[in-house]
Amino acid sequence: MSEKIAAVVKAAKSLPNYRVVAVNSVVLNNSGAYAAQELAYALAWGAEYMTMLTEAGVANYKAANAIRFNMGIGGNYFMEIAKFRAARLLWAKIVEAYKAPIFTTALKNAAKMNVSAETSKFNMTIFDAYVNLLRSQTETMSAALAGVDEITVTPFDVTYERPTDFAERIARNQQLLLKEEAHFDKIVDPAAGSYYLENLTASIAAEAWKQFLAIQEQGGMYEMVAAGKVQEHIAANLKARLGDVAKRKEVLLGSNQFPNFTEKAAKKIKADAGACSSICNCKEQRAKNKEQGHCGCDSKCENALPTLPVARAAEEFETLRLETEGAKKQPVAFMLTIGNLVMRIARAQFSCNFLACAGYKVIDNNGFKTVAEGIKAAKKAKADIIVLCSSDDEYAELAPKAWKVLQRMDEAKRPMFIVAGAPACMEDLQKLGIQNFIHVRCNVLETLKQYNQQLLNK
Repeated sequence: MSEKIAAVVKAAKSLPNYRVVAVNSVVLNNSGAYAAQELAYALAWGAEYMTMLTEAGVANYKAANAIRFNMGIGGNYFMEIAKFRAARLLWAKIVEAYKAPIFTTALKNAAKMNVSAETSKFNMTIFDAYVNLLRSQTETMSAALAGVDEITVTPFDVTYERPTDFAERIARNQQLLLKEEAHFDKIVDPAAGSYYLENLTASIAAEAWKQFLAIQEQGGMYEMVAAGKVQEHIAANLKARLGDVAKRKEVLLGSNQFPNFTEKAAKKIKADAGACSSICNCKEQRAKNKEQGHCGCDSKCENALPTLPVARAAEEFETLRLETEGAKKQPVAFMLTIGNLVMRIARAQFSCNFLACAGYKVIDNNGFKTVAEGIKAAKKAKADIIVLCSSDDEYAELAPKAWKVLQRMDEAKRPMFIVAGAPACMEDLQKLGIQNFIHVRCNVLETLKQYNQQLLNK
């Protein structure tokens, strides 16, 4: 391996400004890696190349000058600014370790990190896709303010089709806007001097360096990849992040929070959108790839190494909503608002957003005088779900009344009954047979999966 990389560097001798060895941590970012983790692996990867090249006889400064970092840009605005700033500090520290016999001026200049940044696909969505423009714009700003050398903006429609000319033009213009109108190219380090960003940079640098040293202790990046440890760590992080998305700890506007109630997306998804970029063929394609030993895209793997997980944060919510969209009947959720004005409005809004994440039709109401009046209106609306929206104090009286009325209905035609909130009387209500409660501590994804199973299989 060392000889091959060294041969590439020597072959590029006539192109002194061309960097031929790439550390591509974009793949880690798109698999759900956290900022400090991506940075640690990228540094370990770069250090591995430095070792290979210098051991193969390439001068230290030439080795450093041959390496280019392609890094992803996550959605945490300030964290990403700090990540790139920390990257330059730590890479210079690593390159300095190769100074034998002396730290020459050439090596000092070569210690300047060359970074190409790419906006993440991990947090891009199919539903409410124009929000992808906002995500990629703030990501681009993070990288630009951090002083990266190049930026690639991912077109907003990449999740469901091959990017159109319009989407690609917009992606290019997003960068031009920052350069020509915001003049981001005129300032060397706008984050310098900010206590918050300086402190955040130091914190990320400390964490990334800690992880970097741990990687070195385990034999370096190549050994960890060969042992499948990098893949395991990334998979564990992905699981944690998807869990946060499911619980709305990590918000994806338009997918797990504040969805567009009336949007339909199935028709815009193109089958030829590319490997694992379109949700319509992902599940089957991945199963097929796994059986045939493929890496997750279309090409055959060269070895049997475990591969990185391929997923987007919103994918499971999108699958859920597309299932609803393809059902014979769209479930109707009716808000039975009653009692305390402030609480019923707040809980109706919460419930509408909650259930619309699965693609259900939601009907909000101004309020009813009695439970019987609300249930009568729900029947008239042909509701599949009735959500009782009131205050915790009133639930002890109102929920049993509503449940009693519903029990008189034919079980096959009886709407699902949900109480919005987690009242103190929840245990008493559960003893009556009321099992469905939605509140801020819910796992939104798992709850909606259960509802889909009950409602779409009727």
